[in-house]
Amino acid sequence: MNEAKTMPLVAILRGITTDEVDTHIPLLIEAGFRTIEIPLNSPEWEKSIARAVKNYGKQATIGAGTVLDVESVNRLAKIGCRLIVTPNTNPEVIRQALYHQMQVLPGCATATEAFSAIAAGALQIKLFPANQFGPGYVQALRSVLPLHIAVYAVGGITPDSLPHYLKAGCAGVGLGSDLYKAGQSPEQTRERARAFIASYQSFAAAHYA
Repeated sequence: MNEAKTMPLVAILRGITTDEVDTHIPLLIEAGFRTIEIPLNSPEWEKSIARAVKNYGKQATIGAGTVLDVESVNRLAKIGCRLIVTPNTNPEVIRQALYHQMQVLPGCATATEAFSAIAAGALQIKLFPANQFGPGYVQALRSVLPLHIAVYAVGGITPDSLPHYLKAGCAGVGLGSDLYKAGQSPEQTRERARAFIASYQSFAAAHYA
């Protein structure tokens, strides 16, 4: 996840059902996504994540979002989840995810929270909700963080705003309702996925050449 040149876009499938896993995730992978997150406030999340890991775990990193406690981390480790994403900064959750050799992306809003996450072992942090802060805040936060810490912007990112966050110093972004909304058609998922991938590829061609 922390290599900016390897499609660092995280697809957040909040509200997806187990039956929809096999209709939406293949479209995301086909478009170019390589990291997919299913939040724990989705229906029957354990079944959905297990199916995603079984069917697509070799093609993409399958993660869980809105992870709030150590018990959930342990359950996710047992079903093969490889990424833990949180909305908050909980050192116990971070350390438990690292214990299971999982990637962890803890949610932070301030420099204090970011450094608390780093002290717990996090190598990447999630600025949330990013659209309430903007790229300028990312740039300011990035200026005080260690260079090896990757920052991901999550919350309200659109194909148009994505390049601004990358230019400000984000290693990548998490894409929620502007990519996927519960109940949307596979055709909508394909169209939105392609728009985000095209936006990233255009930025990458200009800045990573």
